[in-house]
Amino acid sequence: MKHPDRETVSRLDALPNIGKAMAGDLQLVGVIHPKQLIGKDAFELYDRLCEKTGQKHDPCVIDVFMSAIHFMEGGEPLPWWFFTDERKKLNQIYEEDTK
Repeated sequence: MKHPDRETVSRLDALPNIGKAMAGDLQLVGVIHPKQLIGKDAFELYDRLCEKTGQKHDPCVIDVFMSAIHFMEGGEPLPWWFFTDERKKLNQIYEEDTK
């Protein structure tokens, strides 16, 4: 797994779990530098991506966003699927709050 220096990394595709396609998706929603991920909400990024592209993306995209945010905020590089259970729990809480 990629483990760049989060202080000096300058390319999105150098981050763990981020390839060229996902880097392009992040750029589409206005994230052009890895440090811009700090403090972001993966669910909001996902919603903006779906809006910009006019299509619903696989929810696993949220997991990838969560992993990149986690890393840039000081966490260890983890596989994106590590965040799936957390995403599902947060999504359930969100759905209950909006009822």
